[in-house]
Amino acid sequence: MSKVTIDISTCVGCGLCEQSCPDVFEIQGDGVAHVKNQNCTTCNLQEIADSCPVNSIKIS
Repeated sequence: MSKVTIDISTCVGCGLCEQSCPDVFEIQGDGVAHVKNQNCTTCNLQEIADSCPVNSIKIS
């Protein structure tokens, strides 16, 4: 299983990840994305990570 992490020090809170997969990503009150769930069977998490404009999302 993949592990999703977000570097909140570089995240700009654009919301692209949350729009792409709200089951996994969530923009919280601090204005940046957080991982709320590690599992998703409907989204391509690597594709979402690759589309992050500041490369804050890592899939390992």
